[in-house]
Amino acid sequence: MRTAVLPLSAVLAGALFLTSCGTGRAGDPAAGPSAPEGPCGERPPNASASPPPGPADAEHDGVRITGFAGGNQGCAAFEVTHTGSEPFTYTITFDLLSDAGSVLDNTERTVEDVAPGRTVRDTFTPAESTVGSRKVSGVRIAKVRSVPADEAPDTHGPCPASGVRVYADDGDAAMGLRVVSLHLKNCGTEPYELHGYPEVRLHDEDHEPVDGVRILRDGSSVAGGTGADGPALPLVVQPGEGAWAGLVWRNTTLAGTPVHAPYARVRVKSGADWVTVVPEVDLGTTGKLAVGPWKKREESAVER
Repeated sequence: MRTAVLPLSAVLAGALFLTSCGTGRAGDPAAGPSAPEGPCGERPPNASASPPPGPADAEHDGVRITGFAGGNQGCAAFEVTHTGSEPFTYTITFDLLSDAGSVLDNTERTVEDVAPGRTVRDTFTPAESTVGSRKVSGVRIAKVRSVPADEAPDTHGPCPASGVRVYADDGDAAMGLRVVSLHLKNCGTEPYELHGYPEVRLHDEDHEPVDGVRILRDGSSVAGGTGADGPALPLVVQPGEGAWAGLVWRNTTLAGTPVHAPYARVRVKSGADWVTVVPEVDLGTTGKLAVGPWKKREESAVER
C-alpha cells in the first residue's frame, strides 16, 4: 500500500519546535481565523493561511497530517474527513521516522463514529509509543482502515445490547500460513448459545464484496494443527465466559491476480448483528478461506 509521508522539514517551515504535546479532543474547533498555530504546528481549520507545506501525498484515504513538532516527545496533528453516506470508525497506523527516514516505531489511533461530511481533528504524542529516547523527526500515514460505525468491534465501554462483544486478534503468520481468531465475550447477564460456524464475508479496500473466494468449513481444509478444527458442537457461553473460532488461509501466489481482503463481515450465528473486523486476509491466488467452529475459550491451547 502506498504510504503518505510528511517529513519534519516540510511541516516545520517557520513553525516552533515543541518538546511536548498539549492534549486535544477530536473535533474541537480552533478559536478563530486569528488563532495561532496549534501545539503541533497545525493551522486553525478556519484560518485564511494555506495549509502547512509538504508533499501532496500527505493525505491518504480521507486522513491528512496537518502538523508535526519533533523531538524526543514530539507532537503530531491530523484530521479525518469522511465522505461516505453513513458514520464510519477509522483506525490509522502512523509510522514514526528517524532523521534518515527509517521507521523507529508505529502507533495506531482510532477515531470513532465520524459522521458523513464531517471532519474530525486529533493529536497524538509519538512518545506514547515505544520510541523511548530516540528522536522522532517525521511521521507518515502507513495504513488507514475504516468500518461502519454500527458494525465496529466493541472491545470497551458499556456492554452492547446483544450482550456479547465480537472482535478479531492480530493473528499468527508462519511460512505462508495465516491464522486469525475471532473472539466472542459474553459481557451480558444471560447465557449465550452458539452452534456451528460464524458466517464470514470478505470485503476489499473499497468495502466491496470479494467474489471468487471459497469459504470452507473447518480449519483443517487449509492446514492442520491450527486448533480451528474438529466438530461443531452446541455451546452455552455463560456471562463472563468467551468463545473463539479460527480463520485459516495461505497466501501462496502462483498464476493469477492475488486477492487482498482487509475486511471481513462476521455474524456469529443466524439472526445476530454483523460486525466488521480487519483480519487483512491476503489469500494470494489460493482462492479459499477456512472457518473453524466455535469453541469455548479454554479449549484453545494458547490464548489467541
